Amino acid sequence: MALLLCLGMVAALARGCLHCHGNFSEKFSFYRHHVNLKSWWVGDIPVSGALLTDWSEDTLKELHLAIPAEITQEKLDRVAQAVYRRLDQLYQGKMYFPGYFPNALRTIFREQVLLIQNAIIESRIDCERHCGIFSYDTISCRNCTDSQVVCFGYNCETLTQWKTAVQGLLAYINKWHKQDASVRHTPAFLVSPSFTCLEPQHLANLTLESASECLTEH
Repeated sequence: MALLLCLGMVAALARGCLHCHGNFSEKFSFYRHHVNLKSWWVGDIPVSGALLTDWSEDTLKELHLAIPAEITQEKLDRVAQAVYRRLDQLYQGKMYFPGYFPNALRTIFREQVLLIQNAIIESRIDCERHCGIFSYDTISCRNCTDSQVVCFGYNCETLTQWKTAVQGLLAYINKWHKQDASVRHTPAFLVSPSFTCLEPQHLANLTLESASECLTEH
């Protein structure tokens, strides 16, 4: 269910994730500058160059995420190392036959998209395995600034833990309401299509009992 909630459309303003990694500029500068040495066919050069130039802009267009594109530093490092390793191996080869090099770049690009998509979704699912409000530090793929994901976890083992979790949810909502509307970020669990009782217009009348009933039902 959590995976299904993650799939959808993403804001067009977002750019990508790999470009937030510290070695991205150096690595892709090398890849672009050496692309003309990798194909026997001159037509492969501009195509491959365009793929590398638009790499970060094209990445999030292919992710199709409804949740914010925010990735942990640890997972970003893993994705980056995997992508760099594949590209470095490709560049270690000699001249390739016509069509091979751009097709190989497309394959690596698609693999990167899946790695980033899985990394973002896995972190969100792991977050929801806690009991109550939980948050973790991330990097925003839109502007590479530090960000934070907040979720509500349902992995409560006792009724006491569940009540404490719901109380924590209400306290978080009350605190969220008091923030300046122009700067506050709406957590994903408050806009999930499955939890209509947590939609902003219903939050003012939310009680411990109604919140618990809503969360238990869904």
